[in-house]
Amino acid sequence: MSESENSLGVRIRHRRTMKGMRLADLAEAVGCSESMLSKIEHGKANPSLKSLHRIARALDVSASALFYQSEEEDCIARAGSRPMMNVSTLRSGKDIVLEALAPHAPDRLLQANIHIIQPGGHTDGEYQHEGEDLGYVLEGQLELFLEGNTYHLGPGDSFLFRSERKHSYRNPGKSVTRVIWVNTPPSF
Repeated sequence: MSESENSLGVRIRHRRTMKGMRLADLAEAVGCSESMLSKIEHGKANPSLKSLHRIARALDVSASALFYQSEEEDCIARAGSRPMMNVSTLRSGKDIVLEALAPHAPDRLLQANIHIIQPGGHTDGEYQHEGEDLGYVLEGQLELFLEGNTYHLGPGDSFLFRSERKHSYRNPGKSVTRVIWVNTPPSF
């Protein structure tokens, strides 16, 4: 278990206790067992990406707030020193890494990441959340699935949709895909 994965559990437990929630309360809200949630909090297991979103929603934070703790109100994120979150540790399937384009802070109205998707990489099911998603394909190929429709995107293509629509994506190509992805409000 890496330090970042272990700190995820610590941050979940801290946020839960700050909200005055018992382990049983959070487990019920998330739809998982107390023992699984305890393992996650103690760094013995990783939540799926969907479970992570449910945990964050129950704790009234974005999922990224459980990974990144920014004490400063920074507005600059320098290349090579931005936080990276390997989503594959949270779900099955091939690697998806999120590179934060801007420092995280709980009061921000939008969130921007570069989704770095390995060949064959994909989300673990469909997502729905409030707000809007905006994306721009920097390199590679992206299949974007929106409520039963499939869109094939390449470098220079962009998209915008209401996040309440069921959505998922995958990299159907043989090379890495990089997509600038912006959410408002922050959802990850």
